[in-house]
Formats: sequence, structure tokens, C-alpha cells
Amino acid sequence: MTDKTKREGQPFERRPLIYGRAKGKALSRRQQQLFETLLPQVAFPLRTSASDPAIDPHTVFPELEAIHLEVGFGGGEHLVARARANPRTGFIGCEPFMNGVAKVLAAIDEEDLPNIRVHHGDARDVLDSLTDASLDRAYVLYPDPWPKARHNKRRFIGPDTLASLARVIRPGGILEVASDIPDYIRWTLAETRRDGHFLWTANSKAEWETPPQDWPGTRYEAKAIREGRTPCYLEFIRAA
Repeated sequence: MTDKTKREGQPFERRPLIYGRAKGKALSRRQQQLFETLLPQVAFPLRTSASDPAIDPHTVFPELEAIHLEVGFGGGEHLVARARANPRTGFIGCEPFMNGVAKVLAAIDEEDLPNIRVHHGDARDVLDSLTDASLDRAYVLYPDPWPKARHNKRRFIGPDTLASLARVIRPGGILEVASDIPDYIRWTLAETRRDGHFLWTANSKAEWETPPQDWPGTRYEAKAIREGRTPCYLEFIRAA
């Protein structure tokens, strides 16, 4: 992230972007107001320098039993549905796309969802800020596939982010990855095997083609199915 695009409060490390556009159509007046008034209240705190102490998310959600992280929540359908169905779980949602963040802020406001915290930006900021073994589950759902070979290094699943995920997900915790792009699925399986911290749980083709129990889905998933692409659902356990 360059100095020109870095927002106040974001971490200390500069690195290449791994996502595309940051905003779409202009926000409505209400959405702008939510950014000004609600986002500061529900924003997940970050470390801003290497000397800052890491942040235990259980201090952000002091009365909740588990902590989940969603990387790139898009329009927020999955994040909001999970938070609504699991009031005893704290959810940290990360999304650089302003319009997606606006949708989640509206849902938090309308439905009074106290168990969501939002990071408007790169999920790596949050990973760098968390204490070790502090997450029970992480979701990486329909990440940007960066299909051109020269852009593959921008894919979220890779050596650096897997190392970060392995650090913050507790042993026995879960990493869930979903994609409708066969090459990204192959890439994810190769990268997780190379990393060695995550064990793929599937025993049959039916398991990775069937969404997990109580799966709420996303708009990207619905679009993929409409257009004839088959989503794959990969579940990994963080090895001890």
C-alpha cells in the first residue's frame, strides 16, 4: 500500500496490494453518515508500529466465546448471517471495498449486531495485529483469483498470509476457503500443503463440492452458480 492510499490508523508495513478497486458508485447520504458515526465505533483496533503490543480479540469481545475472521467479506451476506445466527461468537470482517463496508454498517445499524467489528482495508493489517492463537476460525471466500500468471503473487493465499493465519488460528481451529475457480482451488491445496500447518479434512469429492452445514452463501457464490461454475469448499484444520 503506498503512502498516498494508506488510511490513518493502518499498520506500519508497506507492501503490494492484493485487491482491486476500493470503491464503486457514490455512497448515499445515510451510508456516508454511517462511515462518519458508526464505523469509528465498530472498527477493529490495529497496531500502528512494531513496538505496539499485539491485540487479543477477546478484549474487544470480552463476553463472547469464540472469535472468527472473514477476509474480504464483499457485500457482507456471509458475515452478517453468521453474526446473526451466532450471537456468542465475535466476528472480525475485513474488506477494502467501500461499498461493501457500507452494506455491513447498515446491517449492524438496522439489526443491532454487537458481535461484528469491521476493518475497512487489507486483512493483512488485522493478521499483523492479532495475538498468537487467538482465532477459532477464518474464512477466505471467493478471493480475487488474479488469473494472469504474472499476477499470481497477489493472490491472498500464499506463503506469507498462510504463515500469518497459522500464527493467529489456534491449534484445532479451522480455515475455510471457497472458490469457483479451479486453478485457485489447485493453488490453495498446493500452497497449504507446502506450508504444512493446515490439514485438509475432505475424504471425497462430494465433501469439497458440498457447502458446510448452515452455510449462508454469498452473492459471488450465487453468481458463479447462475453462470454454471461449481464452487468448491475447502476446510483445513490448524495442525498442533
